[in-house]
Amino acid sequence: MKLSLIVLPFAALAMVPAAAHAEDAKPAADKSAPDYIPFANHGGVRDWRAEDHDTIYFQDRKRRWYKAELVRPSFDLPSTIFLGLDTEPGDRLDKWSTLYIEGERYQLSSFERIEGQPPKRKKKAKAED
Repeated sequence: MKLSLIVLPFAALAMVPAAAHAEDAKPAADKSAPDYIPFANHGGVRDWRAEDHDTIYFQDRKRRWYKAELVRPSFDLPSTIFLGLDTEPGDRLDKWSTLYIEGERYQLSSFERIEGQPPKRKKKAKAED
């Protein structure tokens, strides 16, 4: 009985550094995780916005933003209101996915998570007559 009273506090002290080490390792694991949106065709994508002819920002259901770039520019992208996702076979949006813009197929060249909101679109200055 007396031995357990002595060993128990030391066991608790030994667990504290292990818990601190586990917390330090967690952010490193998140950075090395691949960037993708799971269940993209089933509510995984909450919102999207086009930046220019070859950059799109996607928001997942947890309100995290991702930047995707197309292999070739789509001149219809800034004005399109519908975007098709081809996420086969895993139903996740990542750099291997394909987008359909105005019926044309576009392959992604990159897909990465960004911190915070995407930049605001620049408004064109009105031409004076």
